[in-house]
Amino acid sequence: MPDAAADPRPDHRSEHWPAPRATSPLTATVSLPGSKSLTNRALVLAAVADGPSVVRRALRSRDTTLMARSLSAMGAHVDTSGEDWQVTPGELRGPAHVDCGLAGTVMRFVPPVAALASGDVSFDGDPHMRNRPVGEVLTALRGLGVDIDDAGRGALPFTVRGGGSVRGGTVVLDASASSQFVSALLLAGARYDEGVDVRHDGKPVPSQPHIDMTTAMLRAHGVEVDDSTPNRWSVAPGPVRAVDHLIEPDLSNAAPFLALAALSGGSVTVRDWPASTTQAGDALREILALMGCEVEMVDVPDATSGRGLRVTGPERLQGLDYDLHDVGELAPAVTALCALAEGPSHLRGITHIRHHETDRLAALATELGALGAEVVEHPDGLSLRPAPLHGGVFHTYADHRMAHAGVIVGAAVDGVLVEDVATTSKTFPDFAGFWAGLLGPGADERG
Repeated sequence: MPDAAADPRPDHRSEHWPAPRATSPLTATVSLPGSKSLTNRALVLAAVADGPSVVRRALRSRDTTLMARSLSAMGAHVDTSGEDWQVTPGELRGPAHVDCGLAGTVMRFVPPVAALASGDVSFDGDPHMRNRPVGEVLTALRGLGVDIDDAGRGALPFTVRGGGSVRGGTVVLDASASSQFVSALLLAGARYDEGVDVRHDGKPVPSQPHIDMTTAMLRAHGVEVDDSTPNRWSVAPGPVRAVDHLIEPDLSNAAPFLALAALSGGSVTVRDWPASTTQAGDALREILALMGCEVEMVDVPDATSGRGLRVTGPERLQGLDYDLHDVGELAPAVTALCALAEGPSHLRGITHIRHHETDRLAALATELGALGAEVVEHPDGLSLRPAPLHGGVFHTYADHRMAHAGVIVGAAVDGVLVEDVATTSKTFPDFAGFWAGLLGPGADERG
């Protein structure tokens, strides 16, 4: 793996970055990096496939680099030297070590693959990752015959003692804290002797589009998936066909850019917005329309697909009453917009985002409240009422989506200082430079 020596750790500098203002209606056309969710799923499937494949336009970020390094450590060969990443499956083996960093996809998707390795695979990550839930995945793997040593923690660090194969079968878990628990087992399940039959027992599973993404990608690899029964997903045993993937733009990363159109009364176009997608970020089209924006698919001659999504902001940004249960990753950016709206807002259904990179509900209430927002934290969401905002430090808690919320508010309010904006490298390398360039003189039509 040519760039395996590159250090994927984020820049943890705590400098306070002056968020640039949007002082006039912004008109811009932007291209976004590829989807982290699609890239990491594609890498896992490529590593357990029956032959080499290519992940085209892969996102190059900390999370995806950690995924590539993890799979390489166990015996796959992942060449990340170009824009298109070459993946050649190999015999999975230990001893190996997996650095999860702050990547939930690495912490949850890789252990079911490590169970197929011959030998021990140890897992650890950044300090905060030891607080993020993974116990349901570990318990499920034990139920499928996998030996795991976690000293009873149900959290990082732990070791998967791979035996070269996994019996598989039926397992019941509670995936109400994260849809990734389900996806993790499905992605490797076809390689298990009996496949895997995953049954959810608990409160509704959040982020359903991410499970839909997983099942769609499995089917593209020729894997037989049955999701016809609610709260049950079955993957039949068999080969995972080698398939090349073209990674879509990360639509959740579009949120701060489309928010610029919404709050400035300008117009922002995102190139290559897919006509059909399983990405949660596609919900931005409905959300922004409800807030008063004009949202339309348009021709973009210089886009690869020739199309894109254009959002034009309203004269007055309306409040929003919305259940974000299936698209919780959009909550920070949407909440920031609601804090700038001229009417009240209520966002609900997102208890699960308390278990993301940070407790996002508490963090949003704290940081927006410190800038003057009238915000009330509920067990499953936030309520906001119009209030004048002022400058100050917006802390990000090493959470890229919190940084997105900070720069959105900073685009409309003087004197907002975003702490550790470099945390955005998780899914968007050099986000700060791109964002500043977009709002600088002569920045229209940036791409």
